[in-house]
Amino acid sequence: MKDTNRIAPPDIVDWTFPVPIKYGAGRFSELAATCHAAKSERPLVITDRGSRELYFVENALTALTEAGFFPGLFTEVSPNPTDAEAERGKAVFEAGGHDLIIGLGGGSGLDAAKAVSLIAGRKTSLWSFDFDKTPPDEAGFVPLICVPTTAGTGAETDSSAIITDTRRCIKGCVWHPQHKPFATILDPELTVGLPPNLTAWTGCDALVHAIEAYCVPMFHPLCDGAALEALRLIGPALPRAVTHPEELETRGAMLAGSCLAGVSFLKGLGLVHAISHMIGAAHDTHHGLTNAVLLPAVLRFNAPEIHTHCRPMAEALGLERRDFDGVYSYVCDLLDALEIPTGLSDLGVTTADTKDLARKASRDPAALTNPRPASVEDIDTIIREVQEAGR
Repeated sequence: MKDTNRIAPPDIVDWTFPVPIKYGAGRFSELAATCHAAKSERPLVITDRGSRELYFVENALTALTEAGFFPGLFTEVSPNPTDAEAERGKAVFEAGGHDLIIGLGGGSGLDAAKAVSLIAGRKTSLWSFDFDKTPPDEAGFVPLICVPTTAGTGAETDSSAIITDTRRCIKGCVWHPQHKPFATILDPELTVGLPPNLTAWTGCDALVHAIEAYCVPMFHPLCDGAALEALRLIGPALPRAVTHPEELETRGAMLAGSCLAGVSFLKGLGLVHAISHMIGAAHDTHHGLTNAVLLPAVLRFNAPEIHTHCRPMAEALGLERRDFDGVYSYVCDLLDALEIPTGLSDLGVTTADTKDLARKASRDPAALTNPRPASVEDIDTIIREVQEAGR
């Protein structure tokens, strides 16, 4: 039995950590003022193709124009954004004489915006900012404002972006330690219209962020605290956001929890993300959905190393049983309630793909922080297990 006595996030509040964050219903109306504070005149709004016709894009452009700005729009962004799309976004930014980027949308729109903001106005190539490399000696990045419209990505508080490398057919992470968003706007009203399946899939992404980050074997109390508070907020809110999509309190809890989960994974992630990144690059699957399908099998693999983490997670989730079996049963029951497929075959992954996917996943940075070391063979076994049998 779960404890449902939860404290909802405040209606309106400003946070200063890790970047300036404006939280609360209606805060999207402050977009123009935030651009003014950044001394912008010609902001470029970047979102994904699927969001182009949604009301918040037109509202943003209208509000900016009425406030005296000269906004542009770039929407050539796939569900799994690519390096080629980032280069096209850079070209649009420079041709339009833009001076600020607004990332508006789900994870794909935000990642594309962050990737463009890393390379706009400079000759440095995108993959010079690869997480696995020494960061280039760069400064003076284009100001960036992040406005998530889904509660899952957690991508709104730093510069790291997951981008598909079209040459190597893998997903990689680009970032720079000196580049942070100028501001983030978390407005739960923007997430109210999200369809139930996308609410579930993106919410699972946030849940996985918190679980994987908390289980990374590193002493990092700031990230651990963020992960556990994320679980406290997401646990009761995720299923209710699917069944009661109009509740702003619930949507707000999900958005705040997602943001905290994003902060927590500065500590690292694990095999769920390492494998999901490569499946997404090869099959263009939805990232949150892929994470959800993989989570039970990775939990089983990591069980010997995460048993001490289970009690705090179970307490945060309000579970009566506070061991691995309690957390694992909760996850499986939640995924069933959210109608998450049980196998990767439902996402188009075949057994012929598994060895190549395993090799690529083993080199993903998220694999390096998994609590239990995994060989290529171990990862291949996990993928085959999920492809063939599911949870």
